[in-house]
Order: sequence, then structure tokens, then C-alpha cells
Amino acid sequence: MPTTVTNKIFSLYVKLRYPQVPDNLKYFYRDTFSCELAQLKYLTRDYINKKPYKEIAFDGEFAPELQFVLPFAYWHFKNGTLKKTVSSKYTKELYFFSPDHQEQFETRTNEGNYNYEVPRILYSHDYNMSKWLPVPLKNEYKNDIYTFEKPILIIANRYNMEWDGPPISFYSIEDLQFIISNLKDKFTIIYNRPRPELITTDNSESYDLNEFDWLEQEHPEVVLMDNLYKENKGKARNFNHLQLMVYANASHFISVHGGTAALASYFGGINLIVSKKGPEHHFNCYQKLYPQLSGAKIFHAKSSEEIKNYILAEFN
Repeated sequence: MPTTVTNKIFSLYVKLRYPQVPDNLKYFYRDTFSCELAQLKYLTRDYINKKPYKEIAFDGEFAPELQFVLPFAYWHFKNGTLKKTVSSKYTKELYFFSPDHQEQFETRTNEGNYNYEVPRILYSHDYNMSKWLPVPLKNEYKNDIYTFEKPILIIANRYNMEWDGPPISFYSIEDLQFIISNLKDKFTIIYNRPRPELITTDNSESYDLNEFDWLEQEHPEVVLMDNLYKENKGKARNFNHLQLMVYANASHFISVHGGTAALASYFGGINLIVSKKGPEHHFNCYQKLYPQLSGAKIFHAKSSEEIKNYILAEFN
């Protein structure tokens, strides 16, 4: 953890170096420097001794785990210095490379996001990170089970509390109607909005969009990820495992900011992300960070109108 002294030094530096940055975002700049400072004490073990020693534990939210922690662990694996990883339930398949992975945490916490032992936390003005490698989830989980006559298009939606208020960024039924009507002839569309009981949740409450009954009535051609899990032809050990197998066979994604979009960005191809609000906009996460996860081409929509424009321009 950064000390009071280092926090004050970095805060002053940020204030002087980045005076135009809004005050509510300055601490992300400060935290970037804290993360970089924390890594200095490992220089000898990471670059000279190079023996397995690194134990990485994370109980924060899904998005920063995918953005920073998992690639950090993979770097240590490739470097020969990874000893152990600890995370939440249903993450063993994400850390398939770990010599010793433990699923210790029952829930994800906001406090867990502030883990200064990784190259970055949450958001940063600098995504040129050392000790960070994209994890080849697509190569690991590509299979001959989840294949269809037409290419797969994943719609990865969410409808959760945001910033202690109602949902802001999501695909409404009207959005879904436009997307499906325009793309169902070209793609096998798989709709994915995980039920809370199937994943490790954080403090963000999930609401009912009432889209599942609508989909079954209006668009029975759409494949529900829930139904694939019930069938479980791939013998997935949990819902996350199923997502990895299905996503690995896809190259077209439509997702929502946060962990939903981060996961979809791991599998190449193109990923349309709806994000109407958030620090991601200031830090250009969708231009600077998300493409690094797999080389995927990322499109950022801020409104229903932009969603429609991208669907017609990039998916047709």
C-alpha cells in the first residue's frame, strides 16, 4: 500500500503536472505512480533471480481483474516467476496457466480493486505497462462443440446498478430489436446476460430487463447462453467456463462496459461496446487498453443512435 508521504508527493505532482484534469479523476493518476513504485522492489526477483515466488491475490471486480491482474499473472507465468494465484469463485479456467490457483473469495469487493501490487488499478493515463501480457484465452478454449452454420455473434448484455443508481449503459429491448432484426440472417446470435447465481457478484445489484421471455417469443432463433449451459454439451465446470468455450469460437461481439466488455475483448475480431458514462471515457480505455487484450477492433457507442450506426456500418 502507498504511504501517506508517497500519496502526498504523487498528489502534488499530479496537481502540478495535470492541472486540467478534473479533481475526481486525479487520484487515478496518482495511483498509477503508486503501482509503478510498488514494482521497483521486485526488480531483482523478476529480472535476475527469476525463480517462482510471485503470489497474486485479487478479490476486486471482474473488469480490473481481466484488464490488469490476469495479464500480470500471465506475464509472471511466462517469466518463470509465478508461484500461486488466488481469486474468486469460478476463475480457475481464467488462470488455466497458474501452477496453483485457489478460488478463495465468495464475493467481489470494491476495496479489492485497490491492489497496488499489480501494474495498474482501475483507470490510468498510461496503459503502456510492463509485466503485462495478453492471455491467449481464445487459443486455449477454441473447440469443435459450439459451432453453427453461420458465424457466431455474441450479445453480452447487463442490466445492473451503476454508481449506486439505476442502470445507465445497457441494450434495451428496443436496441435488441434493431440489432437482431438487422443481423440474424448473417449470424447465429447468442444472447448472454448471466444470472447472478451463476457468477461471482460484487456490490452491484442486478435488475430484471424482462428480455428473456421477449426473446423467446419474438426471436426464437436467438440462442440463449442460459440454455447452452443447461444442455452443457461441452461439459463446462461452471458458467464462466462455458462462456470461455463459446466466446472462443466467436469473432463478433456486442457488449457493455465493465467486465462484460473486457471479457469480450479477449477473443479478437470486433467488439462494439456501449458505454454512456464513466471514467473510461476520460482515460480512452476503449482506444488504448481494450485493443491490447487480443488485438480486437473496438468500437465505442455512447447512445442508441451510435449503436445503430455501428451495427449498420461494421456488422452488415
